[in-house]
Amino acid sequence: MYEHYEIIGEARGEPRPAGCVGVRVRVRLSGHPSRRWAHAFGARLATELSGHAAVGHLRINTAEIVQGDEIVLDGVEPSEAPGLAQPLRLAVSSANEAATREPEPARNATQREADVIAGQISLTES
Repeated sequence: MYEHYEIIGEARGEPRPAGCVGVRVRVRLSGHPSRRWAHAFGARLATELSGHAAVGHLRINTAEIVQGDEIVLDGVEPSEAPGLAQPLRLAVSSANEAATREPEPARNATQREADVIAGQISLTES
């Protein structure tokens, strides 16, 4: 499946709870990437930042780094911020390329079969 996303807008910062180092930074994407794209993005970002002395408290969890249509970085310190733009752009580009050239993994069921199974879970109380 072809996926292509771009960074749109400027990064937004959010304070974190007292005792945490750095701030949370959110970067908006042009859509909602799949888990596969998000994993490729997180792996490439980790590679891009390897060896950078100024990313000591930055948390890169590939399972949580892309949330909806945003890249979410926790623990960004003032000295790190200027050096993050290029690695972020490269990681987005790399994830776009990976989503284009790597085949979609085989599925163990069709979407219809998955929906039928999920439909058997009644969450409303009688």
